[in-house]
Amino acid sequence: MWVSDLRAYYGTRSGDDVKAVDGVSLEVRPGEVVGIAGESGCGKSTLASVLSLTASSSLKIKGGEFGFDDRTIELNNLSKVPRDWRGKMVALLPQRAMNSLNPTGRIRDFAYDVINAHEPKISRRDAIARARERLESLSLPARVLDSYPHQLSGGMRQRTVAVISTLLNPTVLIADEPSSALDVSSQKALVELLKQLMAQGYITRIVFITHDLPLLGNLADRIAIMYAGKIVEIGSTRQIVDRPEHPYTKSLIASALDPDPAIRLHRIEGIPGAPPDLRDPPPGCRFHPRCKYAMDICTREEPPHVKNLTTGDGYAACWWVQRNNDHASAGIAAVNAGIEGVTSERRPTIPLRPAQAVGD
Repeated sequence: MWVSDLRAYYGTRSGDDVKAVDGVSLEVRPGEVVGIAGESGCGKSTLASVLSLTASSSLKIKGGEFGFDDRTIELNNLSKVPRDWRGKMVALLPQRAMNSLNPTGRIRDFAYDVINAHEPKISRRDAIARARERLESLSLPARVLDSYPHQLSGGMRQRTVAVISTLLNPTVLIADEPSSALDVSSQKALVELLKQLMAQGYITRIVFITHDLPLLGNLADRIAIMYAGKIVEIGSTRQIVDRPEHPYTKSLIASALDPDPAIRLHRIEGIPGAPPDLRDPPPGCRFHPRCKYAMDICTREEPPHVKNLTTGDGYAACWWVQRNNDHASAGIAAVNAGIEGVTSERRPTIPLRPAQAVGD
């Protein structure tokens, strides 16, 4: 699954668009969990609504392509999205399960509606039997099908919605902050359920959106960091957590509470300033007003996507990282040139003996 150059804006009465998602490109590979993190208001949930094809009419999608394998659609006209894409190609696990369930209906009714929307000829009995089989295969009690939403705990509601959202075996699940209202034990149970869904082949990709970086560290294969409507860094989970490159990623991790014994004694540092007004974002790098490494070019020009020199995968959109990489490359070249020079000076001039004479 991939999305290219997505631009999604909210209109305002003043006529100034709020550039919630601005030029975002992302790829999710088979068998992969990609986490998306950032401050509130950075565009995470707007991105989730577009990727799940559930964007509201108030969101104006200015451009962008979305595709699976060889199938591609233009995102600026969601009314033309093929019916089988919603639910079968992509499904949404929303932030608050209670808001997704009809409080006057039983869970089995919700399960039937989901399946029947794409398989109108299926009987209620067969649909409910499929839901029961899915719950049991994931070690969840089938009795929840006979329950009303208010009769389930918050954690069980969220897990039930996760199961029902994937009854059609979608290619990708978009999880929009599904753990934000859960306690730690319920978060763990939800993460384990998502891993089971992947392991059993019910889904093949997950986009997990959250502000909880420690949680992503235990779930995601790669992490993308968003700031002010743009992805500022993306890389493997270990690289992002242990060796972040972008100044915003560094600050975000430094400001997060983490129970990990290796880092929990570190001083927590806040990020100075506030996110920009996306009706009129700052020119150049949008983080430059809050960045302690900002240079003059950061205030004028869009930063390049600088490939990670260590992993060769991912990038940081940053002029400061570009400068550091240039200096590092120049230093390595100088060291190599020095070694070559020393080697040349010390290289023996005595010709090597023929191979057959080595044993003489």
